This record gives sequence, C-alpha cells and structure tokens, in this order.
Amino acid sequence: MTKGIRTIEDKIIITSDLELKSGMHIGKSNDFAPIGAVDSIVITDPLTGQPIIPGSSIKGKMRTLLAKLLTNNNENGILPAHNEDDERIKDLFGASNPVREAKLQFFDLFLTNAQELKQKPTDLLYTEIKFENTINRKDAIANPRQLERVPAGAKFAFRLVYNLENLQELKTDFEILAQAFKLLQLDYIGACGSRGYGRVNFSNFKVEAKNLGANNKVDTSSVENILKESENYAL
Repeated sequence: MTKGIRTIEDKIIITSDLELKSGMHIGKSNDFAPIGAVDSIVITDPLTGQPIIPGSSIKGKMRTLLAKLLTNNNENGILPAHNEDDERIKDLFGASNPVREAKLQFFDLFLTNAQELKQKPTDLLYTEIKFENTINRKDAIANPRQLERVPAGAKFAFRLVYNLENLQELKTDFEILAQAFKLLQLDYIGACGSRGYGRVNFSNFKVEAKNLGANNKVDTSSVENILKESENYAL
C-alpha cells in the first residue's frame, strides 16, 4: 500500500443491504388528491413503479446526524449552516463556500425483493396504507388522513462511492462513516419518525477498490471490517 497524496485514481465502492424494520414514508408531490384518495404517496421509480429511497435522503440524514454529534457549537441544539460543519464532515460531504468537492457519491436505492412484497397482503402492489389521525385538543374533532408507506421487510440495495484522495485519511474517514451508519440505524429516514416510521438496518457490507490507472492495489479489508462493526445496529 502506498502512502501520501494521490490523484483521484482510486474509487472505493461500498455496498450493503438496507432493510426496513418499520414502514417508511418518503413522499413526493401530489398536487391533486381526489376525495377518498391517499393524501400522501411515496416516491417511486417512474420506470417500474416500485418505491425507492433517494440517495439525497440518506446523504442528508447522515450528514445531519454527524453534525449533531461532531459540531462543537451545538450547545443550544441549533445546527450550524452546512459550510460551518465540522471539517471532517465537510471533507466527506462537501461544502459550497468555499467550494469543497465531496469525497462521497450517493445513489438512489432500489428494491431487491419486489417479488416478495407482491405476495404480501398489503393494500397496494408494493406498499401499504396507514391511517393517521390528528385530534384537535379544544373540540376533540379528529382529522384523519391516509399515508402510503413502504412496509417493514422491504429490502434495498445500498451503494456508495468514496473518492480516495489520501491513503493516510482512509481509516479515519471510514471510522466516521461507520459512526454515521450506526447513528442512522438508531434514528430514522423519511417522515413521522417519532411515530415509529423509517427504522432501517444495514447488513452485508462489502468494500471494493477500483484502481483506475494506479499500479499499487489498495487493501480494503481493514476498512471493510470497520464498517462491518456497524452492521445490525438497529433498535
């Protein structure tokens, strides 16, 4: 393994299985909802009609959770602007002022067990309908609504690319990434997390180096083990 600064000739591919431990709702715009229709539907792949998890949702949540953990000036519970995040966070996720290119590239997550979901007795082809009520405290009048959720047990293929710029930073960066995976499994993605929605679990982490023009191969076994320590961390 070489040491020191590299050009971005090497990319490290991180893959994992993500499984929902509870129903998840990540909504999309629904400008028109007929009477009796679902009030809020989930985001789907327009080609297959299957639900997806946007990579931006994973990236945003991981960054926010790390900011809560690592940002020093968070005594009042108010997070700083992105450009004022901890340097380790900006190094991985990027910044706009001054411009700092992110080391991480996120991807949308697609279903891997669509056929299994089809066989489940859910309300729709791949999803379920959850009825929610808000109660007016003054007059006790209920305001019911219907939310579409991806059911517990749905599995998605997670993929992340890490741009290797400095071998000396590799272990530290993966330790921070592992922390982010742990935090996400102890939290939630999507809406209504305080009601139990959006609990996830990561398993089967695999790490592979793509050596693009470099003669020296990068040993990924040690950093793969770092990520494996964060598997099955869900509540």
